[in-house]
Amino acid sequence: MRIFLAGLIHETNSFSPIPTGVASFEEGLLVRRADPDALRRIEAQAMLGGVLAAARSKGDTLLPGLFAVAEPSGPLARPGYEELRDALLADLKASGPVDAVVLMLHGAMLAEGYPDCEGDLLTRLREVVGPGVPIAALLDLHGNLSAAMVDSGALLIACKEYPHIDYAARGAELYSLLSRRVCGELAWRAHWRRVPMLGIFGTSQSPMREFVQRLQTSETRPGLLSISALHGFPWSDTEHTSAALLAYAEDKPSADAAARSVLDELAPAFYGLREMASAKRLPLALALDEAETAMRNNRGPVVLADTADNPGGGAACDSTFVLRALLDRGIRDAALGMIWDPQAVGLATAAGVGAQLSLRIGGKVGPMSGDPVDLDVEVLACRSDARQRGFTPGAFEPLGAAVALRGAGITIVLNSLRQQVFSPDCFTELGVDPTAHRLVVVKSTQHFRAGFDRIAAATIYADTPSTLQADMSGLPYRHLRRPVWPLD
Repeated sequence: MRIFLAGLIHETNSFSPIPTGVASFEEGLLVRRADPDALRRIEAQAMLGGVLAAARSKGDTLLPGLFAVAEPSGPLARPGYEELRDALLADLKASGPVDAVVLMLHGAMLAEGYPDCEGDLLTRLREVVGPGVPIAALLDLHGNLSAAMVDSGALLIACKEYPHIDYAARGAELYSLLSRRVCGELAWRAHWRRVPMLGIFGTSQSPMREFVQRLQTSETRPGLLSISALHGFPWSDTEHTSAALLAYAEDKPSADAAARSVLDELAPAFYGLREMASAKRLPLALALDEAETAMRNNRGPVVLADTADNPGGGAACDSTFVLRALLDRGIRDAALGMIWDPQAVGLATAAGVGAQLSLRIGGKVGPMSGDPVDLDVEVLACRSDARQRGFTPGAFEPLGAAVALRGAGITIVLNSLRQQVFSPDCFTELGVDPTAHRLVVVKSTQHFRAGFDRIAAATIYADTPSTLQADMSGLPYRHLRRPVWPLD
């Protein structure tokens, strides 16, 4: 097959203090069709591994188009979105006849004037290729499904796991269905249900672990092809922000009936998990009380997640609430990472390893970052080439210039590329052994579990007063469709 391969990926937080423009993608990943190594750079994206492996095995021709990824932040400026979207569409037109279009999208991308970027892009792609060329896209399960996305006729498959460790499997699934469609062996119809709830539902533990297994079992029913449970992204303020279920069935009456039946079963079951599946996120004081108890009762590090300052959801990642609380309580033998503070990184790097200096840390972006912390520190390590493993096997994420500091008994990792903690690498790459600390604080909501569960004696979720705080009732929603749990 001749497959056009492209991507436009951004998880947009309507309440983020971080602005987004084309430069945000240039800092993340921005591959243009004219780049001489465009295809190689796209093929290096681990999330596409399942699609790429299948395409290579069949001898397909991959035609690269624009592939852009930016760290979650606020809505894109309208000119920036239109520039990227139109470049992707132009790349498709310049690629000549294609048998299929394969995209990597997120599902919760917003721009000024475009409350549904994925729906807009898919609709325009359909206008370019016409009704006969299949379009398929891999989605993050934190997407907010819209009618425009489904009505585009695209095959949309979301990862089932959070942490998102199953992109390879979902990509292989997408390719299998797509190739059968191109060969004329298969036609499909989409069926979906809105599930009126918002939340963060990790799939590593019960009851979501069993719900994922139920999804997989349901897919084996005659005529059913794929079922995705989208959890929604609560911090995108749109009328379609919500959880949803999306099923694809063979294009025949019996399969349609099976799809409707399974959604009738799964939708109330998914909604019924809303209280139990939400992670227990404690106010910071209670979380630290629990952490101190666990530190006394367990050998090995207690991992505390600073969930509300997760840059993977659009937070600044420079909040100091946890650091300040550790200092106030006199907690020692703790490691904390990563605080996004390019200015402090530059100062510590200039001072060099072994230097003793007074440093102002964090608290720079706005009120949700807290006040800066002034601390006497020793510079333990400085690197410009450190990286960490991502949640997708084979993926590595650069940290940018980064330093490890120690002050008041606390080891702190600062970096210059805004990024959540995925794995212990963000510590070990700077010579910090997290297993040698009694408490490890990570700025992440759930993805950290793929890398830290094997070393954690206990895991505690803290809800700090930052951008992704769990109490959604305080968020200034203007477009959210009501009623929706937990607001109503």
